[in-house]
Amino acid sequence: MTDPEKNKGSALNVMKGVDQPSQINEAMVKRLKGKKTKVHTPDEFIEGILAGNRTILSKAITLVESSLPAHQDKAKEIISRCIPHSGKSLRIGITGVPGVGKSTFIEALGKLLTSEGHKLAVLAIDPSSSRSKGSILGDKTRMEDLAVDPQAFIRPSPSAGSLGGVARKTRETIILCEAAGFDIIFVETVGVGQSETTVHGMVDFFLLLMLAGAGDELQGIKRGIIEMADAIFINKADGDNLQKAQMAKREYSNALHLFPPSESGWIPVVDVCSARTREGISAVWEAILRYHSFSVGNGYFMNKRMDQNRQVLFETIEEALRNHFFSGRDRSHRLREVEEAVISGRMNPYTASKELLDEYFKHNNQP
Repeated sequence: MTDPEKNKGSALNVMKGVDQPSQINEAMVKRLKGKKTKVHTPDEFIEGILAGNRTILSKAITLVESSLPAHQDKAKEIISRCIPHSGKSLRIGITGVPGVGKSTFIEALGKLLTSEGHKLAVLAIDPSSSRSKGSILGDKTRMEDLAVDPQAFIRPSPSAGSLGGVARKTRETIILCEAAGFDIIFVETVGVGQSETTVHGMVDFFLLLMLAGAGDELQGIKRGIIEMADAIFINKADGDNLQKAQMAKREYSNALHLFPPSESGWIPVVDVCSARTREGISAVWEAILRYHSFSVGNGYFMNKRMDQNRQVLFETIEEALRNHFFSGRDRSHRLREVEEAVISGRMNPYTASKELLDEYFKHNNQP
């Protein structure tokens, strides 16, 4: 044992420390516990949304994204009452390969639009983890200037495991934002994949961002996505990369001539830009405006909107049937039994699914 008296005054002697204050504000904890969260009625939600109240709008979007049946019922009422005030915006889908600089591009284009008096809503779809179901939701930190712009509203939403990473309730969120007075809606996708097809079916203009010098440009993205694009812009066209971007522009322009004409009759724009230097950003907006004027003039704009509404009809029916099938308590127990039988090899999945569906329809057809 070491004698404390011998070590007194030496470097080995440990002085008694000072008690540190708690890192938790106990007074604030008590205050928050005693504070009741206000539950808004549908009337209050509608009044706040139509007045452009950002807090109410955010709460309404959270309500729409919730999977709780009570929240869903209230959300459906709010959406139905917002529909007459929606539909007046220009909806723009933005996608591109990973690392193309979508967030920087959106901020550059967004600041241009807000400076011209537009109200912009950015719906940034963040990928949900397949394990934890959590999301990064980091778009606000990547768009520092746009995040504090009073004319802009950025809403990162988790993809919640839906097809291709597109948030399940993005369509409803668009309606809420339009009712709140936003005349430009950006929908940013996670990246190249199946989500682009879903986003293309909910926007008016589909913008594809690409990089130059990242390998074979025409192999770097699926052909189907290029066919969907109303404009292709090669980003990061600055400095030493400018010449490569111009070369990529020519390659994409030549490739588009090999594709069949689009339904709208529009010839996709191919150009270069730099979100970092803001060069070519105004050309992006000019291309969008030309497309809007062109598609409205030949009637394609409204035809596409009506086709999207038809698509929403069938998607809503499918979702309601799926939720009803899996929500029954008795059915969930039976589903587990059949699932175990399929996994163990006692039943094949086709016979099992038919058996479950026959039981479901028989039960729901009973008077």
